[in-house]
Amino acid sequence: MKKLLIIDGNAIVHRAFHAYPPLTRGDGKLIGAVYGFFAMLIKMLEEVKPDYLVVTFDRPAPTFRKLLYAGYQAHRPQMADGLSGQITLLHEALELVGIPIFEIDGYEADDLIGTIAYQVKNLETIILSGDRDLLQLVNDHTKVLIPIVGITKFTLYDPQQVEEKFGIKPSQFVDYKALVGDASDGYP
Repeated sequence: MKKLLIIDGNAIVHRAFHAYPPLTRGDGKLIGAVYGFFAMLIKMLEEVKPDYLVVTFDRPAPTFRKLLYAGYQAHRPQMADGLSGQITLLHEALELVGIPIFEIDGYEADDLIGTIAYQVKNLETIILSGDRDLLQLVNDHTKVLIPIVGITKFTLYDPQQVEEKFGIKPSQFVDYKALVGDASDGYP
C-alpha cells in the first residue's frame, strides 16, 4: 500500500524552533526553525518513505472554535519572537521544493489533517504531529507519529499502541477528552 505523510506544520516548526539555537543566515534573518523543520522532514522521508506528502498549517484568522467558545486557547502564550517570520520562510521554502501546503481561514491544521485522513482510504496515512488530539484519527490505515525527544525520537501510534498507552480505543479519544478537559486548549 502506498503511503501519505501529513505533517502538522505549526506543531513541527514550533518544536524545531525550540530544539535549535537561534541560527541566522547571512543577512541576520533567523532560520533555526526552518532548518530544524527540514532536518525532521528529511529524517521522515528516509524513515517513512512516503509516496505522497502534504504539510498543513494554522492560519492567523480566528477559527470556528474561538467563535463558539471564548476561552478556547485563551491561556496560550503569544507566538515567540522570531518564529512568525520563520513560518513565512518555511512556506516559501516548501513552495520552492514543490511540497503542497494546506491551510484555510477559520480552520486549524488539525481540522485539515482530519479531513484529509478521513477522505484518503486507499493509502496508509502517517500523521506527524506533537498533538495528541490527533490520536482520535488512528485506525487500520491511519497512524500518528509523535516526536518525544527533540526532533530525532518518535513514537508511532497504531490502534494497539493507543490502547496500550491510554487504556482506550482511538475512537474513544474524543469522549475521553470531553470528560477530562484539555488545559492547553482551555477546555474545563
